[in-house]
Amino acid sequence: MAKTESVRASLDKQPHEVASMFDGVARRYDLTNTVISAGQDRYWRWATRQAIDPRPGERVLDLAAGTGVSTVELGKSGAWCVAADFSQGMLAAGRSRRVPMVAGDAMALPFADNSFDAVTISFGLRNVADIDLGLREMLRVAKPGGRLVVCEFSTPVVPVFRTIYLEYLMKALPRVAQAVSSNPDAYVYLAESIRAWPNQRQLARHIADAGWSNVKWRNLTAGVVALHRGCKLG
Repeated sequence: MAKTESVRASLDKQPHEVASMFDGVARRYDLTNTVISAGQDRYWRWATRQAIDPRPGERVLDLAAGTGVSTVELGKSGAWCVAADFSQGMLAAGRSRRVPMVAGDAMALPFADNSFDAVTISFGLRNVADIDLGLREMLRVAKPGGRLVVCEFSTPVVPVFRTIYLEYLMKALPRVAQAVSSNPDAYVYLAESIRAWPNQRQLARHIADAGWSNVKWRNLTAGVVALHRGCKLG
């Protein structure tokens, strides 16, 4: 794996740039997420699992799974869960976790049509170069009746809090990352990508336009994060 301590991707999201950037943050990625979210990452993972509602015997695809910590959470249900990520460094950092791991790009998933009962992606759709193509690929690999859950940073719904949050993103987050991350420059990109991301209603439109049905969302932490859900009609 190449050394990428000073690497950050640009907002045009070239896949090789984004993958290289995540290779560079892999070593301390989970710790950094917990610190910069003040521990909320654990609650967001739990809420995502509740929204997916995986059941024993089901097959669940966890996209942009990174080191597999979210896949482990999903696997507590008894479902068969596979972690997929396009960062080899992330997968390597999580190799000690007892979950299946596959290297793959969300825009060209290495799975057959109609393979999964549920597909989920947490804090990863924002890093896909073509989110509409990615959402269509997720639809392709989902079984008829299959479920989609997208957990992603979003737009806070309280105006005063939104202002404070945006100030934190652009000023405090990179400073916190400087203290705990193995590649703090990457968090400048991450902050910029969050600011540029569609709001809740706009993302719901993307999901519906990709072919998913019954699209709804629920805000977490006052809209800092939103859970979007949809299903594949069959």
